[in-house]
Amino acid sequence: MSYALTSCKLVKIRNYMQCFERMRIMNEDRLYGMDEDLENTQYFSISSEQESGVKKVLSVVFEALSTKGYDPVNQIVGYIMSGDPTYITNYMGARSLIMKVERDELVEEILQKYIQSNGWA
Repeated sequence: MSYALTSCKLVKIRNYMQCFERMRIMNEDRLYGMDEDLENTQYFSISSEQESGVKKVLSVVFEALSTKGYDPVNQIVGYIMSGDPTYITNYMGARSLIMKVERDELVEEILQKYIQSNGWA
C-alpha cells in the first residue's frame, strides 16, 4: 500500500478520488501480474510432486476413456482446448479427477514427455 501512496504523492494528484482509483488499479495490476516488464521472459516451474500427480491423472483418464471406447487423444485435446469437462467420461471418476489439474499443467506434462521421447532434451 505504501507504494501506491508514494506514487500518488509523486504525481501530486489533488483529487483524492483519483488517487484512490489509481491505488486500486495499481493493486489490481500487481495482483494479476500486469505490472511486470513485458520485455523480459517470465519463468514458470512446477514441483516434481505436482508432475507425478499430473501423470497419474492422465493415466487414469486415458484408461477410463479407452475402456469406454473413446479415442483418448481426441477427448483430452478437446478438454484442453475448450475447458469443457464433458469431453472426459465420468467413468472411474476421470472427469472430476482431470478438473483438479490445471489445463496448462496437462499441456506441460504432455509436452515434456514428447520432447523426451524425441531425444530433444
